[in-house]
Amino acid sequence: MTSPAAGAVDPRPVKLSCRNLWKVFGPHARDFMKQHEGSVTSADLDRAHLVGAVRGASLEVREGEIFIVMGLSGSGKSTLVRCLSRLIEPTTGELTFDGKDLLKASEAELIDIRRHKMGMVFQHFALLPHLNVQENVAFPLFIQGIAKAERDQRARQMIELVGLQGRERHFPSELSGGQQQRVGIARSLAVEPEIWFLDEPFSALDPLIRREMQSELMRLQNVLKKTIVFITHDFDEAIRLADRIAIMKDGEIIQIGTPEQLVINPATDYVAEFTRDVNRAKVLSAESLMGPATPAASKYTAVPAKAKITSFAADIVESPKPFAVVDGNGKVIGEVTPKAVIDLLSGRGWSAAA
Repeated sequence: MTSPAAGAVDPRPVKLSCRNLWKVFGPHARDFMKQHEGSVTSADLDRAHLVGAVRGASLEVREGEIFIVMGLSGSGKSTLVRCLSRLIEPTTGELTFDGKDLLKASEAELIDIRRHKMGMVFQHFALLPHLNVQENVAFPLFIQGIAKAERDQRARQMIELVGLQGRERHFPSELSGGQQQRVGIARSLAVEPEIWFLDEPFSALDPLIRREMQSELMRLQNVLKKTIVFITHDFDEAIRLADRIAIMKDGEIIQIGTPEQLVINPATDYVAEFTRDVNRAKVLSAESLMGPATPAASKYTAVPAKAKITSFAADIVESPKPFAVVDGNGKVIGEVTPKAVIDLLSGRGWSAAA
């Protein structure tokens, strides 16, 4: 996964966006929000006996990125993703998909978009128990009215893609949890979606299978380059997968940034608490830990500015000299000392570049 440097403009087109999006539960919520011109306080909602599940959310998801929405249980992350796909109706705000107003789409248009442009995977696999693997994967294509020969061919391709070839005739009850989730992933990919919504897809799996499925997702993304909105409450999972992360609390998006940006510059104490126990060597890059280059830096071992500390930690801690940090053109822009890496690994702290 690659993301633009901090402060750089991402050249990829925006695939999905929302502005000041609200989902308020309770009687006459839409009228209430109109009366308040789409902006209310928690006290306003409490007095009206309404619940603000999503509050003024604004975000942009760019083509080909893995955008993770995370927060604790009840933070509003799952409600937000359902609003983004219009599985539930936002109360107010703006929502666009490929530059088109998704809130103005008719029910027929929404059905067509979901069938042909959106893929969805949820925590519970929701496989049809009376259908085998191939039939489950081909099911959304059957709903689309695609001829049997074509849907069977595409289903076999997806089954091979997720590593389940040879199990086409197995039923869900004959599969492990990880295999069942692979079937769910293959089924959602069968429609060749332009955007892929994954709502805590691995949280029901045990830790070893969960990590295996994270690796599988990254492998698939390297092949397919999908636009992905991924929901999780696990920050370790988020930093492993994400291009960018939005952290939610009480229905609000608190901060959006790359994993590195969230660790270096948490916007609030809440975000800082989320990142407190993160293995910083896995998140921070060489440019975050570097100091000014000395005249001798050009003779040192070179590491790319975006290289994570873990990728060269073992080598530098045994080195008597710093490593030079180079940009994409091979130009030296700073240097990292063995002491700085050792301090980071030992938890004694680190100093981000100004």
